[in-house]
Amino acid sequence: MDQVATLQLESVDLQISRNNREHHTQEMGVKRLTVRRGQLFYLRLSFSRPFQSQSDHITFVAETGPKPSELLGTRATFFLTRVRPGNVWSASDFTIDSNSLHVSLFTPANAVIGHYILKIEISQGQGHSVTYPLGTFILLFNPWSPEDDVYLPSEILLQEYVMQDYGFVYKGHERFITSWPWNYGQFEEDIIDICFEILNKSLHYLKNPAKDCSQRNDVVYVCRVVSAMINSNDDNGVLQGNWSEDYSEGVSPLEWNGSVAILRQWSARGGQPVKYGQCWVFASVMCTVMRCLGVPTRVVSNFRSAHNVDRNLTIDTYYDRNAEMLSTQKRDKIWNFHVWNECWMIRKDLPPGYNGWQVLDPTPQQTSSGSPEERAVFMKASRKMLGPQRASSPFLDLLESGGLRDEPAQLQLHLARIPEWGQDLQLLLRIRRVPDSTHPQGPIGLVVRFCAQALLHGGGTRKPLWRHTVRVNLDFGKETQWPLLLPHSNYRSKLTDEKLIRVSGIAEVEETGRSMLVLKDISLEPPHLSIEVSERAEVGKALRVHVTLTNTLMVALSSCTMVLEGSGLVNGQITKDLGTLVAGHTLQIQLDLYPTKAGPRQLQVLISSNEVKEIKGYKDIFVTAAGAP
Repeated sequence: MDQVATLQLESVDLQISRNNREHHTQEMGVKRLTVRRGQLFYLRLSFSRPFQSQSDHITFVAETGPKPSELLGTRATFFLTRVRPGNVWSASDFTIDSNSLHVSLFTPANAVIGHYILKIEISQGQGHSVTYPLGTFILLFNPWSPEDDVYLPSEILLQEYVMQDYGFVYKGHERFITSWPWNYGQFEEDIIDICFEILNKSLHYLKNPAKDCSQRNDVVYVCRVVSAMINSNDDNGVLQGNWSEDYSEGVSPLEWNGSVAILRQWSARGGQPVKYGQCWVFASVMCTVMRCLGVPTRVVSNFRSAHNVDRNLTIDTYYDRNAEMLSTQKRDKIWNFHVWNECWMIRKDLPPGYNGWQVLDPTPQQTSSGSPEERAVFMKASRKMLGPQRASSPFLDLLESGGLRDEPAQLQLHLARIPEWGQDLQLLLRIRRVPDSTHPQGPIGLVVRFCAQALLHGGGTRKPLWRHTVRVNLDFGKETQWPLLLPHSNYRSKLTDEKLIRVSGIAEVEETGRSMLVLKDISLEPPHLSIEVSERAEVGKALRVHVTLTNTLMVALSSCTMVLEGSGLVNGQITKDLGTLVAGHTLQIQLDLYPTKAGPRQLQVLISSNEVKEIKGYKDIFVTAAGAP
């Protein structure tokens, strides 16, 4: 009997286009195989002769990390079988076509995520074996797999919290909430490598690389590592926080359009923290990283966000008799807003009932108990501790009982028109006389002292920029209105980049000396930005974009710069210097974009100047495939 020729591997087809499409990673491109755990992917191996299952023996080897080990779960060896054996590494369902072998590979739903090397060992009988490299692949979490800890059983939510590469971050003030467009860009070609670079620069990896990689099968562990690495407080994380209003050594947090530029800058500079970030930037970058790794993630905003350090459940604010809000040495604050993340997962490390959205906060405020990276706070646990409605405290009970409401008059501050930066602000004070225990029906005299101060993001204020006093006599049951004017010249150079003003008033009853407080927080609107595009957008074809900005302010906008960004529409960023825009004049810019990806896209435009840092706009654009009818 003639000896059968040695089986030799001649070529490999990783079927990247098919596999990436079926694994929802086609947006990352077709140059590399990127698959999700707990799901089959397909290979075609071409040999020097037909594969003979009775005599040819093939062993597959998959390895990840610096020191692959089967004990640590970073190395797997598995044989060719007819039927898939379960939730383990396997190669099965093979078919033979001439000299080609078509085979299905399966990664378990609890496999370590990361960059893998795949190879095969071929042996005949008891003879010598030969190892051939098959190539590399990237393995991610799989929210489409019921066996994965990040499984999310809703295609609508999967599209929003995994696949959508743009969105909105909500900022501002509780009565002036604004939506900021943000380019998450998790599928840009190099972002996946930067995400693993972030993991590889964590303190855990630097201390014990092999152990750290072995724990990357655990989504809770990965989330905690990423949460710590987004800020640079404990390590060479991605972003350096800055709440000082001095951004001269970097970029103001208000001037970022998306995560891609931040992540690329961090990587290009060898892991040096990018300057600067605040809560919404930290959370948006973390959203990019977690969605890229395959974890359903969303960005959550909370307004009038109390940060209570001394744990007494109260935060005190002080005003003098002239209505000036006083500074305090206490670390307790009520932020205008705060932004964090929620990631979807099963919590096998907690008792039953704690699965679902888990809160993670990458903003470096204060560490939780335990190691510094454990900033995760879990929403359902909070609800269980506080009850379904609210937490009870003596202070809350006092507020709700009306114990602080026995006042002789009701005061309200209203805006007479939309507050625009660069314009005089018109307010209206409304006062209504009501009965109280001291003056049940008689007239009263009021002296109302007003003070306006720049409101900081952390809830504090700057020195007063405007003062005004009003004297009113009010009969029982009567109501009066008093117009107030806060000139632009008073606040022009005294606000922060966020353009927030707190107007406070102390009304003193002349007959008794009793005082009442009235507040109005004002968010000044920037000029409006208009973006228009031609009717049809198609991959590879020029798309004409028209950007229009009219300076409706009383002052010129100097040193204007425009930045355009949008995954699938712009490669990186487009930056243009626009010079000075005189008051009352209109700026019109035309440029051509060449879309690279089909489907729904969003173009983000930011125009910043010395006077206003955040004139933002966006345009939703649907891009058709090349040659589509």
